[in-house]
Amino acid sequence: MAPHGFEVVEGAMVTLQENKPISTIVIIIAMQTEALPLINKFHLSEDILSFPKGVPWVRYHGMYKDLQINIIWPGKDAVLGVDSVGTISASLVTYASILELKPDLIINAGTAGGFKAKGACIGDVFVASGVAFHDRRIPIPVFDQYGICSRKTFPTPNLLKEHNLKVGNLSTGDSLDMSPHDEASIVANDAAVKDMEGAAVAYVTELLSVPTIFVKAVTDIVDGDKPTAEEFLQNLVAVTAALDEKVTQVIDFISGKCLSDL
Repeated sequence: MAPHGFEVVEGAMVTLQENKPISTIVIIIAMQTEALPLINKFHLSEDILSFPKGVPWVRYHGMYKDLQINIIWPGKDAVLGVDSVGTISASLVTYASILELKPDLIINAGTAGGFKAKGACIGDVFVASGVAFHDRRIPIPVFDQYGICSRKTFPTPNLLKEHNLKVGNLSTGDSLDMSPHDEASIVANDAAVKDMEGAAVAYVTELLSVPTIFVKAVTDIVDGDKPTAEEFLQNLVAVTAALDEKVTQVIDFISGKCLSDL
């Protein structure tokens, strides 16, 4: 007999939640430019939810097929008016969204830098197989591993088989550029792509036991010969279109399925 909350399917022990059709999805997206194409495609409406007073976070929601879609954007910085990118905003909105919406699945979608040494090209879309931090350096035994916070992501073998998505590790830090210290850590993380949110989202979703998929589109080649900021801005709009296409494919694949089907 399987323990309470579990059942045996084809010899494997899985949670009952994994065999329940997915109904509520939260998509965490850091930048408005990245979010708007999906908001328009899924015809989502804006709603500030019951987020704490004063925070700039925004929810867009609606039904798509049999799915309740929620896109959560951290909003604009109140003083500087720029997108609230980075690990702090990402972790806060992820935590608040899980408490409020109780999603079956979270997707962290966005743009990222890619490494040509790992086969990344501009416009490629990766699904992260693992996530880690590269800028939390704590050179004390055990604390060093806590800082890196490396973990495997929720497996989606059927999704990867169905669609043309590259797979690789994602490394996260709070800087757009890459210092020599960061570079060494990213190499140690065996990262194919780097971003400013993913590992922070993963930390929260693991704490609260919410399966999470990381979908990242490459705007710039970190180990290339062009300045990162220049290449990022040059490619942002076009690569966001590629991200929009792949996230839509992922949503279409998820519709009508259970977690165990992914």
